Amino acid sequence: MSSVSLKNIIEKQKLENLTPEVDIKKIRISQPDINRPALQLAGYFEHFEATRLQVIGFVEYTYMESLPANKKEQMYREFLSFDIPGVVFCRDLTPDPLFVKIAVEEKVPVLITKKSTSSFTAEIIRWLNVKLAPCISIHGVLVDVYGVGVLITGESGIGKSETAIELIKRGHRLVSDDVVEIRRVSEETLIGSAPDITKHFIEMRGVGIIDVKTLYGVSSVRETQTIDLVIKLEDWDKDKEYDRLGLEEEYTEYLGNKVVCHRIPIRPGRNLAVICESAAVNHRQKAMGYNAAQELYNRVQNSLARRRSDEDDDE
Repeated sequence: MSSVSLKNIIEKQKLENLTPEVDIKKIRISQPDINRPALQLAGYFEHFEATRLQVIGFVEYTYMESLPANKKEQMYREFLSFDIPGVVFCRDLTPDPLFVKIAVEEKVPVLITKKSTSSFTAEIIRWLNVKLAPCISIHGVLVDVYGVGVLITGESGIGKSETAIELIKRGHRLVSDDVVEIRRVSEETLIGSAPDITKHFIEMRGVGIIDVKTLYGVSSVRETQTIDLVIKLEDWDKDKEYDRLGLEEEYTEYLGNKVVCHRIPIRPGRNLAVICESAAVNHRQKAMGYNAAQELYNRVQNSLARRRSDEDDDE
């Protein structure tokens, strides 16, 4: 099961650690969700999701403050006795010194953020969903073309990296070359990113390694991108029938999610960058409700219907 370290969460979310005495190096979170422990602070521990990050908002905080002194210690000890990965106080709320003392004894990190509870909750859940999503690595190139995530695949040496360079020169942005890490963050959404070791690099046979960010600037790269369209490059086969209208979409599947796929045959003289741009714009147009292939089909059908009508009138 994938997991993320608490140390990474503290750094990314800019949390203040109120319990530096607690060793956080080995604490990892594997649940892409949080828990607001209102019921637990009231004494109900059935179905308690202790493995999640615990978030204390204004309501929980005021309830804790209202508890009598003898009740506070009992409740704090019972709550913190669980194997909790961490407790986050939102809105810059200062936790009770007794709570922090017991947390140190139980080796539970206590953290604080200036963000509102809803804002922090939404951000941490989104971030954890991405980090803990099912992930695979595939051979290909991922480029942001007009806001459409285009995943270019094909046999080694067919021209994927060269196409990516041409797209970058035309103002589009590289996400990953050679290896693309794909995460399934929802039933509809796949997110692609680059492995840390190859981020912003492109390999071109005969030239070597190119640092895209250094050569073309920060506007030529991005960290992640949704995968909206797959373009499979393949050698031209004169005996194979290729789709020339596009009335029916072809799909490919990653981690159970289907993505629209176009097979592009390669011949000398074909400008693959322009083809990728056209495919991306056409995909956006379809998403906005206009299908050029369907429009052509309707025109042909209407033309045939008018001809039949004219023939009937002549008779």
